[in-house]
Amino acid sequence: MGQIVKTTAAIAALLLSTPAFAGWEPSKPVEIVVAAGAGGASDQMARMMQAAIQKNNLMKQPMVVSLKGGASGAEALMYMKSSEGDPNKVLIAYSLIYMLPLSAKIPFNWRDLTPVSVIALDQFVLWDNANGPKTVKEFIDAAKAASAPFKMGGTGSKREDHVLTVFMEQKTGAKFSYLPYKSGGEAATQLVGGHTESNVNNPSENLEVWRAGQVRALCVFDKERISYKTKVTDTQSWNDIPTCKEEGLDVQYLMLRAMFLPGKVTQEQQAFYVDLFQKVTQTAEYKDYMEKQALKPIFLTGKDMVEFLEDDDKQNASLMNAAGFVAK
Repeated sequence: MGQIVKTTAAIAALLLSTPAFAGWEPSKPVEIVVAAGAGGASDQMARMMQAAIQKNNLMKQPMVVSLKGGASGAEALMYMKSSEGDPNKVLIAYSLIYMLPLSAKIPFNWRDLTPVSVIALDQFVLWDNANGPKTVKEFIDAAKAASAPFKMGGTGSKREDHVLTVFMEQKTGAKFSYLPYKSGGEAATQLVGGHTESNVNNPSENLEVWRAGQVRALCVFDKERISYKTKVTDTQSWNDIPTCKEEGLDVQYLMLRAMFLPGKVTQEQQAFYVDLFQKVTQTAEYKDYMEKQALKPIFLTGKDMVEFLEDDDKQNASLMNAAGFVAK
């Protein structure tokens, strides 16, 4: 017992003697750059981090959310690429960083930037209107029987939503007319209004309309169910949504959520943000957000992050090629 007390005291003394993060820190407001429109999952996540950093005093300078969704997100990527050496801009990145250069031939490569951390993986769910089919099988049968292709709302031509739509066509033989909107929020509104038959929005983008009973979650595009079991609607938790594979639609895809700095920043500057975002993942705001928005928790930095990005890049390139979305 005495040894445990001594060891505990020694650890406490060591922690107290360890200085707070020393070295570089921002001397002006930090811009968190979002490669999408207002109301989408990236915008929501950026604002959660902004609030968590401010509320928990994780940084002396404020963080400002900057929406740069122009040209399907290319505006944000080129903005970051042109900001070499500027440690006061940080990109909240998603799978766009792999897909857009392939489909639009923009002169951008994620390796141009400085990786900071992978902070989450985002799910995709097949949603239809609450008045529509009640199961995946009914939905696919209805789509096949329809006189005109079912309208699938999404947030970017030749990107994640569109790729999933093409793979659904290839797996089922049903036909869909893909309609890209400015944000997941807009895609949700169009589905509620009956202007589309379905979307494959991230959970956060359809959360409020699902809770309101206006849309139905048919299945999640993952190999396992979402882990969160707290009821979100009157009758369902995220965990109650079956996987698409369980429902006979074997399509899986997870989306990256990661932080990047511009290229050519110093190791000290990179280290500051690795430390900052690690602290963010420990906050109540982050943990609450992860459960409410049904995100998969993950935290990778350094070599582990780069290896993950290389593998994820290959998978996305393979999907883009199979869907016929790579620009010639």
